[in-house]
Amino acid sequence: MRVLLAGATGLVGGLVLKATEAMEIIPVSRRPIPGHLGVVADFDDLPPLPEAQVAVCALGTTRAKAGSDAAFRAVDHDAVLAFARAAKAAGVTHFILVSSVGANPRSSLLYPRTKGEVEVALTAMGFSSLDILQPGLLIGPRAERRPVERFLQWAAPVMDPFLPRDVGSLPAEAVAGAIVTLTMRSEPGVFRHTNRVIASLTLT
Repeated sequence: MRVLLAGATGLVGGLVLKATEAMEIIPVSRRPIPGHLGVVADFDDLPPLPEAQVAVCALGTTRAKAGSDAAFRAVDHDAVLAFARAAKAAGVTHFILVSSVGANPRSSLLYPRTKGEVEVALTAMGFSSLDILQPGLLIGPRAERRPVERFLQWAAPVMDPFLPRDVGSLPAEAVAGAIVTLTMRSEPGVFRHTNRVIASLTLT
């Protein structure tokens, strides 16, 4: 099975890349990834992608890192949908997205609204199988500096007992494990997976 992977240099995508040695993974990224043959291109000008059965999208940034609302949307909205369109053109029938808890296209807040808008747009694309993962705060080491997120990761063990299970933190390894499990399933329909489901998928 061949899998296209966007976001392979990020926290979750990098873990997926390491955990999927049994299948052919083709990273799609802006810069080369040592040891992996992939497609290197800007997401606003993607070339035709190799034929594949599954596509995984773990692209994402923050408003602070992006520097503006427009720059944030260019990654979390425009690049995600550009990858999805290119994947569909490459024959992908099963698309897996790492979204976020609280995604809502009607939210007044930029982050959940953007995530929600992407989910709606992907649903309209007509993939035979669409898995949307909606984890809470991801716990794990990042190559880039995200001071606020780093503080929240530090505080998560204290806050989690007071939060609903689907809102609390989740190890990035659990999300990556769930993605690997889902790549081997292609049930028709649209499925949204929150923390509890993600954790259970990791164990299967």
